[in-house]
Amino acid sequence: MMMTSKKGIKAEDLYNLSSVADPRISPDESKIAFVKTTISKEKNEYVSNIFIYDTSVKEVFQWTFGENRNHSPRWSPDGTKLAFVSNRSGKNQIFLLSAIGGEAKQLTNVKSGAQNPIWSPDGKKIAFSVSMKKDESLQREQSDEKDQKKKELEPLEVTKMKYKSDGAGFFTGQYQQIAVVDVQTDEMDLITEGEVHYSLIGWSNDGKSILFGADFSEDTDFSFSQNIFILNIETKERTQISSGNGSFYSATMSKDGSKIAIIGSDRKYENATLSKIFVYDVPSGELQCLSNNWDIPVGDFVAGDFQQGAVSPGLQWAKDDSGLYFIASENGNTNLYFTDLDGNLKKLTVEKAHIYGLTISQTGRAFATISYTNQPSDLYEVDLNSRKVTRLTQVNDQFLQDIELSKPEEIQFTSEKGWTVHGWLMKPVGFKEGEKYPLILEVHGGPHAMYANTYFHEFQMLASSGFAVLYTNPRGSHGYGQEFVDAVRGDYGGGDYKDLMNAVDYVLENFNFIDESRLGVTGGSYGGFMTNWIIGHTNRFRAAVTQRSISNWISFYGVSDIGYYFNEWQHKLDVNDFNGLWNISPIAYVEQMNTPLLILHSEKDYRCPIEQAEQLFIALKHRKKEAKFIRFPESNHELSRSGIPNLRIKRLEYIQEWFKQYL
Repeated sequence: MMMTSKKGIKAEDLYNLSSVADPRISPDESKIAFVKTTISKEKNEYVSNIFIYDTSVKEVFQWTFGENRNHSPRWSPDGTKLAFVSNRSGKNQIFLLSAIGGEAKQLTNVKSGAQNPIWSPDGKKIAFSVSMKKDESLQREQSDEKDQKKKELEPLEVTKMKYKSDGAGFFTGQYQQIAVVDVQTDEMDLITEGEVHYSLIGWSNDGKSILFGADFSEDTDFSFSQNIFILNIETKERTQISSGNGSFYSATMSKDGSKIAIIGSDRKYENATLSKIFVYDVPSGELQCLSNNWDIPVGDFVAGDFQQGAVSPGLQWAKDDSGLYFIASENGNTNLYFTDLDGNLKKLTVEKAHIYGLTISQTGRAFATISYTNQPSDLYEVDLNSRKVTRLTQVNDQFLQDIELSKPEEIQFTSEKGWTVHGWLMKPVGFKEGEKYPLILEVHGGPHAMYANTYFHEFQMLASSGFAVLYTNPRGSHGYGQEFVDAVRGDYGGGDYKDLMNAVDYVLENFNFIDESRLGVTGGSYGGFMTNWIIGHTNRFRAAVTQRSISNWISFYGVSDIGYYFNEWQHKLDVNDFNGLWNISPIAYVEQMNTPLLILHSEKDYRCPIEQAEQLFIALKHRKKEAKFIRFPESNHELSRSGIPNLRIKRLEYIQEWFKQYL
């Protein structure tokens, strides 16, 4: 029989891969609900359905079907029902499934849609999030069905600086509110109201109160805090349980109701501040930080391009309320940790991996969704005592059996001022000793994110196209301590640029298969800024692709949804410091840009608006430089991660072809 060699991954193989996320264990521990997401090539849409891993028979069963998005599975306290969110009726609404089978029942019929279902402790009600205008009815009216017709265009009245947000679009007067629906009667009640965004977090143990996050500042344009509150449903009295001008976004009540664990930060280093764990003592009203002495951020800060529907697991109390389980980002991995109430930290898993979902039962059984560099996404069981991790699903194995993936090799080197920088080098698929290969340097966004030991579709596609791929975590990245993540602030294009160039120098010196005359560079957002900066400061790269980039920090101030405060936070420069902002703007160095540049940008990117790309493209072409500009319609800043599927693939193909042409 003739042996057939394996092939490398292609851009369009996104259609053949699945991701799993948001695991939830049933109260009796017999079932793990999770969400599996695929892409329908025919419909050019994402398809999500709910699956169940049965722990007794160790098999997977599909509970929802069709080509809609069914997600957010949440077990009732007695385990007899599963609430979930589906867009099968048009807008997202909450549905109920019986654990013994049958058709799903639609529970809500809300005009703007319902999200984030959370069961009351007695299982009689479900709280959910809804966006509403002032004095708008919660219940959808019959006439609303006819509103699908094209309406007359209306002008947008703008009075606040926070009037747009990437992904959400323009603010049209809808505020996020909290409502409750009775599971038996379908009767819905609005719990909050007013011109404040209420972020639903959970119920109190007695079912009389709701935990939520909000910012009640008078001038929210200049407020960047969110605090956690307890709202008494009957009296509407609210109690603030976090303190100061920090940003707090997750809370979980202990099983005995005496404590509330919170994730947040004091914003000492603005958005570069490590997230920490706080515990609020309900009887005394005292708030204590458990993680003051740690140097890791609580949460998942991985920069990736594959996972769909991931939900932060937050903090989960131990069965005896003795401590908390959580995920944290460290040294290019996310792992499972435990802390007692004195802040004594214990690392429970030591995976070279990206753990991005977690559910823990009342008796301490743990299940997680995990991505490895060569296993894109699966459900695993985690033994909290032995650290053993056991794979339970194989959602991509059938497709990947004919695919060869490149295995990244971890590297570490000493950069400027003694900083240790960590990264990875991927050999091309089909690598042969003695041959020379082109190298592509990848730069992540943020800048406060972290490349990790996770499956990255773009990197694998480039490796399968004959490129070596280098990706690192330069200063400014999460996972290496507070001083490291803060080091980029006020120094864009300084130490971070040197870290990246030193990474290239390191691999050229230590890996003889790289052709130093064929180097490429690419990145998105901050990585796009850095790509622009690099080609304005060195000619060592033969080709570059800049994505959703920043070229001019002066204009960025007025056009980005975060621009008016980001410059102060990140560059420590006043808006009137034109010289300072211009000196760190890549477009100021356009005369020195001699590297052929492909510019990729989304039309509806409000984070790094497309005018940033327009300026750079015109400046280059006016000087007869080699450049091409690709504009992606109906797409925002998230194109590479969760954008319109065919455009995600087109984007990858543009990158691949540009580097093939020039390298």
